[in-house]
Amino acid sequence: MDLTPAQQDALTELINIGFGRAAASLSKLTGHRVQLEVPEITMCPIEEMGTYLRPLVQNEVASVHQIFSGPVEGDALLVLDQNSAAILKELLTNEPALPLEIDRSAREVLTEIGNILLNACLGTFGNLLKVQVSFSVPHLSLETLEGIMSSIAVGRQGLRYALIVHAAFRLRDSSLTGYLVIVLGVASIERLIRALERWQTEQA
Repeated sequence: MDLTPAQQDALTELINIGFGRAAASLSKLTGHRVQLEVPEITMCPIEEMGTYLRPLVQNEVASVHQIFSGPVEGDALLVLDQNSAAILKELLTNEPALPLEIDRSAREVLTEIGNILLNACLGTFGNLLKVQVSFSVPHLSLETLEGIMSSIAVGRQGLRYALIVHAAFRLRDSSLTGYLVIVLGVASIERLIRALERWQTEQA
């Protein structure tokens, strides 16, 4: 299932709106100006997700995972390599970065960042669809990319497609990247596309 160029543009615009809200929330939380850019969005079958992410994240990664439910349902993850996760924590808290396995402060900060980002984007989808989207409590894990993909595939058999958003963070003269991954079933994708088309018509 491929998006048309117009649908891709509309989706990028919507995620930019969500990221704008997330950046404002992060700035308020940290006292620093935070910018979030959305340079690229890719949709692919869940089986191909690793093809897109594997060259970009190495070794173990930190992921904040939330399940969302409602008329549109699926899994949402913020994925950062451990180096980016440590830098982001240090920039946001002014505390030295420790290995994530033992750095409780970093885990709390990353979970909150993931919660803000995921809720901002999925909340924008909910507003677009004019439906209520419910969220599970966010969960942070440290594992390989293959482990993450396996847990999604095994845990939620109805999920078929991954929407991958390349997210660039800019704060305090530093820049680093992460990936927002939204995994959806066919019915949810179709509802989202129909809503995008309605939204495009309303904007015309």
